[in-house]
Amino acid sequence: MTTELRANLVLPARREALTLYTGDGLALVGELARPADREPAATLVCLHPLPTHGGMMDSHVLRKASWRLPALAGIAVLRFNTRGTLSAAGRSEGEFESGEGEGLDVEAAVAYARSAGLPRIWLLGWSFGTDLALRHGLLPGVEGAILLSPPLRFSDGADLDRWGASGRPVVAVIPELDDYLRPEEAVERFARIPQARVVAVEGAKHLWVGEPMVRRVLDEVVGAVVPGSAPLPPAWEGPYETHNDVPTGRATGGSR
Repeated sequence: MTTELRANLVLPARREALTLYTGDGLALVGELARPADREPAATLVCLHPLPTHGGMMDSHVLRKASWRLPALAGIAVLRFNTRGTLSAAGRSEGEFESGEGEGLDVEAAVAYARSAGLPRIWLLGWSFGTDLALRHGLLPGVEGAILLSPPLRFSDGADLDRWGASGRPVVAVIPELDDYLRPEEAVERFARIPQARVVAVEGAKHLWVGEPMVRRVLDEVVGAVVPGSAPLPPAWEGPYETHNDVPTGRATGGSR
C-alpha cells in the first residue's frame, strides 16, 4: 500500500540508542538510524538548534531526517543532544556552554561515526547547530556541511575563512523570511567561502514549519550528500510506524 509522507510517519531503519563520550568526560545521549536493507551511502551528523530555546535532537527537521532518509535515500542519520540538553531520549551530561565546550560534543559525534565505519560524513546543522559546524566542524573525516537557517551568531568571519581555505563543500539553506539572516545578506556573508552554495527558499521562515518546507529542506540535504537522489518521493510503499510507537534498539517495521 502506498502512503503519502506526513509528519508522524516513521519509515523502516535499524535504530540504536547511543552514548557518546566527550574529551572532557561527559556522556551524551544520541541515536543512530541506518538503512534497514543496505549499507549507507553517506552519513549525516545532526547538530540541533539552541537548547536554551528548546533545541534538541528531536527538533522536527532533524527527527524527520532520521525517520525518512535511511529508507528513502540510504543515508545514516546520527542525532544527539549536546551537553546539558534534554529530549525524550534523556538528558546529556554537562551544561550549556554557548558553543565553546560543545566543540567537544561535535568531536565525539564525528569520532563515533568514524569508528563505526560510517561512510561520507556530512554535518547537518540547524540554527545554533550551524554555528557549531562552522566553529568546530573541520574535523578529519568530515566531507562538508549543510547549514539550515544559519544565524552566524556564535561563529565569525574567521570560521568562515577556515572553511573557505579547506575547500570542503558548504550548502547554506536560507529562509526568505528568516529572523536572523536573509538571503541577500547571506550571499554577502558566505562570500568568504568561495565554494559555498547559498540556497534561498521562498516563503520559508527560520523554523521550517509545515510539511512542504520539510520536504524542501530534505531535498536540499539529500541533493548535496547523495547527488542524484533528490527530489525525494512524496509517498512510501511498504511498512511504517508512527512516532507514538517507535521502539528503541531495533529495526522499525510493522504494518499500517
